[in-house]
Amino acid sequence: MAEDTDSYGNTGKPKWIDISLPLRDNMVYWPVRDAPKIRIMKHPDDNSPITLWELKMKSHTGTHIDAPRHFIPDGATIDEMPLDALIGPARIIEIKDTESIKPAELEPYDIQPGERILFKTQNSLKCYKTDELVEDYVYTSIEAAQFLANKKVSIVGIDYIAISSIKDWDNMIGVHNTLLGNGVWVLEAINLSEVEAGLYELVCLPLRLEGGDASPARAIVRPL
Repeated sequence: MAEDTDSYGNTGKPKWIDISLPLRDNMVYWPVRDAPKIRIMKHPDDNSPITLWELKMKSHTGTHIDAPRHFIPDGATIDEMPLDALIGPARIIEIKDTESIKPAELEPYDIQPGERILFKTQNSLKCYKTDELVEDYVYTSIEAAQFLANKKVSIVGIDYIAISSIKDWDNMIGVHNTLLGNGVWVLEAINLSEVEAGLYELVCLPLRLEGGDASPARAIVRPL
């Protein structure tokens, strides 16, 4: 495991690993929304003294955090997220099921209240190899969402565009309502292809979008 070193060459803690997706023009996005537009407006090559980028995108673009307000009308907004909700120890659990996350696969992990749980599925190795939307990604079943809500976890993260199925409206509504309605923050579209299952330190913060239902975020982890 690569480790940080100080200016004297002394070995320190393991290096941070960036598990967030680069924001870029026309990246994969939820198909009922407009494509993200992330581009240079002014550049020195255009005889301008500055470089300036324009970002036109939805709050759920790339790696992002869903606040309860996304599905719960009176739920907490993204700027009301406790700062320590996504800062601290987290557990990455590898899911073997190639269809969905189900309670039977979670039961052996003895998940505790307040845990930050990130799911590594085949999505990380499969879905990020293409710029096309992959619709048959591994998602969370409603039963697993209820299992996690009953465990009173702090956050749940998954390694593709949504925590729920893109092809099943009932699943999408049920999973989001179950998690967000029970105060579980949802982290979507992380990339765990370079990360093994285990215990990590997580740092992930959204933009302070006043009254927002969600926000893009930068997520990094390092082994504990």
